[in-house]
Amino acid sequence: MDERDRSGSGDKPDRETGSADNDTGNDDPIDGNPTGDTGDPAGGTGDPTGDNFGGDDPTGDGAGDSDTSDETPPETGPVAVAETSGDKRARASGDRSETGRTGTGTSRERAASDEGLLHRFRHDRVGPLMWVREMLTSVAIVLLIGLILFGVSGVWPPMVAVESGSMEPNMEVGDLVFVTEPGRLAPDAAGNDIGVVTHEVGETVDYRTFGSYGSVVIYRPPGRTASPIIHRAMFHVEEGENWYDRADDQYHSAAGCGELNHCPAPHDGFITLGDDNANYDQASGLAAPVRSDWVTGVARVRIPYLGYVRLIATGQAEPSDVLATSVAMQTGSVGIDEVNGGDTADAKASVSGGGVTADVVG
Repeated sequence: MDERDRSGSGDKPDRETGSADNDTGNDDPIDGNPTGDTGDPAGGTGDPTGDNFGGDDPTGDGAGDSDTSDETPPETGPVAVAETSGDKRARASGDRSETGRTGTGTSRERAASDEGLLHRFRHDRVGPLMWVREMLTSVAIVLLIGLILFGVSGVWPPMVAVESGSMEPNMEVGDLVFVTEPGRLAPDAAGNDIGVVTHEVGETVDYRTFGSYGSVVIYRPPGRTASPIIHRAMFHVEEGENWYDRADDQYHSAAGCGELNHCPAPHDGFITLGDDNANYDQASGLAAPVRSDWVTGVARVRIPYLGYVRLIATGQAEPSDVLATSVAMQTGSVGIDEVNGGDTADAKASVSGGGVTADVVG
């Protein structure tokens, strides 16, 4: 056998027909692409084009299967990645915008709610907010007035409430009296360091307060646990002085200094008297001559009825007393016995035992 016969009968692949040995398809005799085929290109079991989109091609012409030929292959290139990233950025931006709008809306709603509550607190005319506003306003006004009065008077509290009727008619039960510390706003007629003008001096210089001559003082003797006393200063005595001759005999019943309480005077001080009382405080034994350091204030101005707030709060008066006193004053028939419930004996005992007392407000 010659050389041509041996070469033609061998296993050399036929390049014209595309027949080859049935190996694993790694050698592609058509396009030279070793990764594009999975089978025999002549048998139609592989993909001769290497695009992997056509599925199985039974005809071997690379047209692919008819049931998948119309599908659009997915885009996996840079454009698809860019669009995916853009979608993510858009969603993130939208989420942030929505969150921002939600947060802004919540803040605005909260601000609007707060503003609405403040507006209601300031302008409501009914309901709990109105009551709270009025209460706080009243407390603030009272405190402001108290601070102003304290600045003027120099003493705290700057007001006292009249409890009994021994200073009538110049001071009534339930009056609120504004007082100043001793020495403050002292008139020129005062010849002492506490600014008190006595009735005796007042007659000479025509100095009057509360319907009569002289100053009305608030004082508390040593050992007194009850309310301080508010009476008029009549005259001043010195230690060891026989003041019997200076006293008006209508305010005592003694026949001489020996029968008059606190005569001679045990120390320097003021002889005092309630305007509606029958006896000096010293003659009745209520107090010794009032020393300057016993004086806690000097009465300046009275405000009718406001003292009842304190008296009712402390149980020293009833709400009905306010109405009864008001009606009696309007008719001009008020008297000590009427103010104290009609018992004249009790009224006299209250006056002589304590005079007009001043309960501290505060």
